[in-house]
Formats: sequence, structure tokens, C-alpha cells
Amino acid sequence: MDTTKILIIGACGQIGSELTLKLRELYGIDNVIASDIRKGEQEVFQTGPFELVDAMKFDEVAALVDKYKVDEVYLMAALLSATAEKNPAFAWDLNMNSLFHVLNLAKEGKIKKVFWPSSIAVFGPTTPKQNTPQYTVMEPSTVYGISKQAGERWCEYYHEKFGVDVRSIRYPGLISWKTPPGGGTTDYAVDIYYKAVKQNKYTCFLSENTELPMMYMDDAIRATVGIMQAKKEDVKIRSAYNLSAISFTPKQIAEQIAKEKPGFTIDYEPDFRQAIADSWPSSIDDTSAREDWGWKHDFDLETMTKVMLENLSK
Repeated sequence: MDTTKILIIGACGQIGSELTLKLRELYGIDNVIASDIRKGEQEVFQTGPFELVDAMKFDEVAALVDKYKVDEVYLMAALLSATAEKNPAFAWDLNMNSLFHVLNLAKEGKIKKVFWPSSIAVFGPTTPKQNTPQYTVMEPSTVYGISKQAGERWCEYYHEKFGVDVRSIRYPGLISWKTPPGGGTTDYAVDIYYKAVKQNKYTCFLSENTELPMMYMDDAIRATVGIMQAKKEDVKIRSAYNLSAISFTPKQIAEQIAKEKPGFTIDYEPDFRQAIADSWPSSIDDTSAREDWGWKHDFDLETMTKVMLENLSK
């Protein structure tokens, strides 16, 4: 029996809540400690150990690692793109300090393995938009993107200098029916399903032809577990891996929904999030992840739409 002890920081978030349940299924309920700055309503709190923690306070994180003899940390606490633009200083502090705390604990030998999420936000307006390569121009123009790019550099630095086993992937937009949207720019693709079920219409905050890389949450969780379970020598990139599944526009997702829900209508009122979306890639080349540790996605736009509408209609 695998007795790996895992701490998830930010277990209430969009990814954290689903990741917690998956890891408990794989490693055993008592071996996966959920933690967050607040206690939410989700299953996460009813199904196993939960601790309140402020990820910005080193002593609190260190105490948890010590208390549970933690082997692996998944650091999922962050302020997302749209929210971060409204509060840049706090976003920078939260996103960077929480990472330093975990990397430093790993450097001291207190943690064996770290997962830290990066994002397509590391790319900027000067990045090639189509099939964005693993190695390319990265000049992010959002607070979130700047913090993710800096984080990637620090991950690689701690790996090179101190041998820290840190692993990361650049998440595209993530879509799930289990957790409501969390303040990201790609969240329209979550919200549109909620509104389709409730009102059969949606007002989109991005323009109709804004193509962005997206992924169904189950695929993202599999990728996260996949890279963490991969052999050390197979994880060749220690900044963050490009990760891709599907790319689509608001117009395309609306057309797909209309096939399932006749009469569904969409209109467009782009806001400040349009500029964020315009600075990001339209599609991602994730050859490295597929070759190095065997990544592959399961869900396309059609299967995802069916699953989303089916579950939200219950």
C-alpha cells in the first residue's frame, strides 16, 4: 500500500477540490490532507482531513508539513487572471510567496516532490498564437502571467541549484460542472453551460471569434496526477510543460450547445477580459508532454458539451 502523504494547498479552488477527491481515491483518504484559507462547502471537507492555512505564511505551511509528515505538496492556491488584474500587489504576493515557501521546504529536504501549476497566461501578445511551441517568446502582459512566468523560472532554478523535484504544467482554460468559475478569463466557457441550462441564453464577455486553448477538468486532473506519477528521469522540463486538448471560440461552443439545446442564443459584450484573452495563444503544441510522460487527452468539444449539460441539468 502506498503511504505517500500529500498536502493540497488551495483545496477549495476550481482545480484543488476535484484534485483532492481524485488523490484520495488513489492514495487513501487519510493520506491526502486538504487545506485552504477558508472552509468551503464542498465534499473536500466531509471526506477526509482538512486544515485551515494561509499559504502566504511560511510557519503555517511548515507546521502542516511537519504535523502530517508530508511527502508531496500540490500548491493550488493562486489569484487568477481576471481577479489578479484588480488587485496586482496582492496577486503577486500570494502567487510568489506561497511558491517560495514550498520550494524552500523542499530545498531543506522536508518535502520530496512539489506540483505547481503554470498557465497559458505565461505567454503574451508577442508569442506566436497558433501551435505555440514549448520554447518561445514569453512576454506576459497580465499580473497573473508575470507571476506564472517568474514562478516557472524559480521552479527550474530550485531544480537546477538544489535538486528540488518540482513539476509543472501550463494549464489551458479549464471547464468543469462541479465547481463554479473562479475568476479566470476562460471562465466564460464554464458559465455558458450554467446559463444554457438555466436560461437557454448567454451574454459572453469575449467576442465571438476569440479562440482559446481549453480542457475538460477530468483531463486536467489526469495530467496533473500523470506528471506527478511519472518517473523522475521522464520529467525533462522543469519550468512547465505545454498542455493541450481542444481550442474553440465562443461562437463554436454556442453552436455545439445549440445542437443539444435547440433555441439556445448567445450575444456578445466584451469587457476588460477581452484584452487578456487577446494576449494569449489560440492553440498549444504539447508534443513534449505527450512524448516525455505519455500525456493524452480524452475529451473533445462535443463529448465535453454533452457531459457538462447532462450534469448541470440534474
